[in-house]
Amino acid sequence: MADIILLTHVRHFIGPGAVRRLLQDGHTVVCHDMSFADAAARAAFASEVPGAEVCAATDPAALTAEVLARFGQIDALVSNDPYPAVRAPVEEADPEEFRRALEAMVVWPYTLIGKVAAAMKARKAGRILIVSSAAPLTGIPNYSMYAIARGGANAMVPTLSKELARWNIPVNAIAANYIKNPDYFPPELLADTAAVAKMVKNIPLGRLGEPEEVAELVALFAGGRCGFVTGHVMPIAGGWA
Repeated sequence: MADIILLTHVRHFIGPGAVRRLLQDGHTVVCHDMSFADAAARAAFASEVPGAEVCAATDPAALTAEVLARFGQIDALVSNDPYPAVRAPVEEADPEEFRRALEAMVVWPYTLIGKVAAAMKARKAGRILIVSSAAPLTGIPNYSMYAIARGGANAMVPTLSKELARWNIPVNAIAANYIKNPDYFPPELLADTAAVAKMVKNIPLGRLGEPEEVAELVALFAGGRCGFVTGHVMPIAGGWA
């Protein structure tokens, strides 16, 4: 069944693959990106991805209001939240950088979830999916700011899943690592065969993941085909986590 699915930061992380996969299933995919404050950027994306609906709003309250005004409801939220993994030993970590990481990966999605959940509760239906990371599940030395912030996002899942269950709103997360995407694996890095070989030594499956593999999980959770699953943080990292 076609649903209204809000996908954030669509130009980043797992966004490009996810929007195309959700469109394949016939959903109305409403796309947010910080760059869409610019009309030319919105038009360019709409041309690149036929069928995608593009929002101009960038902050959580205005974004939720725009989607509800245009489409009347939000059946699923895919909170796809990229942020650079900044390397720093704990004693050298910059508190301001840590605050920015927390804002991007915890505060912003948490605020958006609150706005969207209010609309879902009124209908007693909806689905929330956070695209996070497996980094806090295993730990990554010298990347504590990133891992801790991702851990905050993952921690939303068990609590919010219990809080929202009575309104029929499952809450889950996909914890993605070692997935090919331009934010974390730019083309110049993927072209460095020695660097890639070093990375895949850490991955039991012996390769990097494809964006389409994550998109399949997004389609499963956001599309409502496993509505009895809630409160889970699902790693997709080739066995690394």
